[in-house]
Amino acid sequence: MERILIIGGNGCGKTTFSNKMANKLSLPLIHLDALYWNDNWKPVSDEEFDRLLMSELVQPRWIIDGNISRTIPLRLQYCDAVIFMDFSRITCLSGVVGRFVKNYGKSRTDMGGNCPEKLNAEKIRFIKSVWTHHKETRRRFYDMMSEADDVRIVILKNRRETDQFLSEL
Repeated sequence: MERILIIGGNGCGKTTFSNKMANKLSLPLIHLDALYWNDNWKPVSDEEFDRLLMSELVQPRWIIDGNISRTIPLRLQYCDAVIFMDFSRITCLSGVVGRFVKNYGKSRTDMGGNCPEKLNAEKIRFIKSVWTHHKETRRRFYDMMSEADDVRIVILKNRRETDQFLSEL
């Protein structure tokens, strides 16, 4: 595994897992949020994001952490493995709320620009979407992965499985 996608529900722990995996495998780690966000939660344009993403995809080795669903088909063309953290809605919701509380008023290290966590209408919509869109997102991820050729697919269902997977690398 030299080019690895890590995808999964918001709040499932993709960033924590990808950090551990990158350290263990000595692979460069790219957080999609770092490419996507400018200061104050302003996204870059799709064109700019696609340009930044493409410059990473052509590199010989990497781990890319994040969803941004519209780019998964493109990323599947460049990866040799996908790790799908297919966790329960409760686990994802708990992760999002915990991350928000832990980082309130601060910008996370995996973010692009200065994007401090704050409670506003947008954050509330995001938290609700973790619960309401979970089933739909899972189905889209499975559909996209089923189209991938010559890609190792690893499905992890909970934190115990992620810990076991990392220990066996």
